[in-house]
Amino acid sequence: MMNRLKAALIMVLILATVACSEVLPRQRGNLALSQMALTPDALEFSVRQHTAFSKEAASGGYGGGGGGCGCN
Repeated sequence: MMNRLKAALIMVLILATVACSEVLPRQRGNLALSQMALTPDALEFSVRQHTAFSKEAASGGYGGGGGGCGCN
């Protein structure tokens, strides 16, 4: 009974440590998928936010000042 418990504990520890691996800096670009980005096109996102803030005369939650004229 005790041997089975030890064997099970060892197997759990082995399985828990197998998933840990080091990712080199040059490999990170291959692992980063464009589909995982919050904003796939950063330029389009910034243009849309600028337009929305200009029309509403507000400066959303991203900081920055300005009025509704869109001249910022």
